[in-house]
Amino acid sequence: MSDILERLRAETRPAHEAIERDLAWETRVATLAEYRALLARFWGFHAVLEPALAASLDDAPFFDPRRRLAHLAADLRILGFDDAKIQILPCPRLAPPRDRAEAFGALYVLEGSTLGGQVIAKHIGRQLGLTAECGCRYYAAHGRETGAMWKAFRQRLAEEATRGEADAIVISATATFDAMRHWLCATAVPALDEEGRGPVAKVSPRG
Repeated sequence: MSDILERLRAETRPAHEAIERDLAWETRVATLAEYRALLARFWGFHAVLEPALAASLDDAPFFDPRRRLAHLAADLRILGFDDAKIQILPCPRLAPPRDRAEAFGALYVLEGSTLGGQVIAKHIGRQLGLTAECGCRYYAAHGRETGAMWKAFRQRLAEEATRGEADAIVISATATFDAMRHWLCATAVPALDEEGRGPVAKVSPRG
């Protein structure tokens, strides 16, 4: 189990550090307006990637508890969006995973983010007064089950790697970090105007 994790941590480190550097998440959650804009970008990313992962994995009992698109929608509703406005948020163009190995590489990025999300959720609670029940469901992710969910994912990841798919997993994870960075760090999308009336602009990611 440790071999594939060690490879992923080592070989995706530059891409992982690049997104942490460029996103500068503390500044992106400093105000409600900036936080809404960030969640709007995450919604677009998950709206494209989650259905593609579900199709590639074809394992609803394993994948469905890991879906977070509904968490983003719940947060955005609390922060002023209705369903119609959520559905017209911009989405990136992402190449879907071609097989299970590529799906596991992408899911490594999403599941790994739930670990750091626990820290970010606490920061958002202090900064903006939001909780998992009110506006911070996405970052709270699996809550108390985060450790157990990560352990279960690691076990499945190791099984996939033993099929000789380690290279494909690592390449996919790196590509997912890069795609997420380009999308999240594109010119910001104002999530709501100053009177809370809904999206006022859309942009496409750079590059």
